[in-house]
Amino acid sequence: MSTLIPTPRPIVAAPMAGGPTTVALALAVAKAGGFPVLAGGYKTADALHAEIQQFQAEDMPFGVNLFVPATTTVDPAALAAYAQELSPVAERYGLQLDPEPVMDDDHWDEKITLLTMHPVPLVSFTFGLPPGDIITTLHKLGSKVLITVTTPEEAIAATEHGADGLIIQGPAAGGHSATFDPTRIPQRVDLPTLIARVRKVSTLPLIAAGGIDSAQAVQAVLDAGAIAAAVGTLLLRTDEAGTSTTHRAALADPNFHGTTITHAFTGRPARALTNDFITTHEAHAPYAYPAVHHLTRPIRQAAAKAGNAQHVHLWAGTGHRNAPTGPAANVIDTLYPLPDNHPTASSPTMP
Repeated sequence: MSTLIPTPRPIVAAPMAGGPTTVALALAVAKAGGFPVLAGGYKTADALHAEIQQFQAEDMPFGVNLFVPATTTVDPAALAAYAQELSPVAERYGLQLDPEPVMDDDHWDEKITLLTMHPVPLVSFTFGLPPGDIITTLHKLGSKVLITVTTPEEAIAATEHGADGLIIQGPAAGGHSATFDPTRIPQRVDLPTLIARVRKVSTLPLIAAGGIDSAQAVQAVLDAGAIAAAVGTLLLRTDEAGTSTTHRAALADPNFHGTTITHAFTGRPARALTNDFITTHEAHAPYAYPAVHHLTRPIRQAAAKAGNAQHVHLWAGTGHRNAPTGPAANVIDTLYPLPDNHPTASSPTMP
């Protein structure tokens, strides 16, 4: 058992912002012996505080993830041109897009203040390095700090920056790539190889994410030197997840033949089920996160409500075909079985 992940099973429930990660899902994972991380992205500080309070009442280990604000600039002309290209799609849902760039910081200061006033056991950061003074403050308050990395170079930077551990995200991961450079497409490399490369440049504890779709995948990253495996896509169709009905159905739909890394929906690389929106607009989308995210959000929300999966960001890792329905505990049980006499072991298994 690691001091970073003090749970019976070395399984982390990845934070899936935008709805899929719910308190119910996090609690189910924790009760099954895994380590859940609440998704702070796209939430106000008050909404995140409410989730933290619900979880702290249960007295179980957990973490909170935040997005490091983007520092890129936006070409207003490029965003306006993309908005014009998307206007026929928007009109299908009775929408008119606002081409004015929105580059918010996702309530960064308020959420950092929250985590200093109400400390949690672990805080992870995605999309870059937080200011060093924030890490120092969190450490003084007793919070462990993890930084998500996608390359050995990023691992070196995070190690030197004062992280307590690293989350290594491989290119097979669903959803946004955590790359520090939002214009960089993740290069193909299997996760055990990436772990080995990072292990050569950092001695910090490693949590491996991306393509964790079976017990064999978990064992492979543990054998490669990780202390735990992080799983996201396999939880998307579980009972406790907040995944939309449209997204859930698409994950099991044989008409969706594979996944693609795209920046068409948000302006930052992310892996999703390949649909019409991606194939039509990927070539013309600017790399401008979160401006593109805000631009396309009304379309994505309307399409999900209408049940049109062709215009929704269907985040999914390469192992999405293994994502089951049923209780989240089944997923955790199957990824890392415990002896029958273990107090955390439960009887259900994935169908």
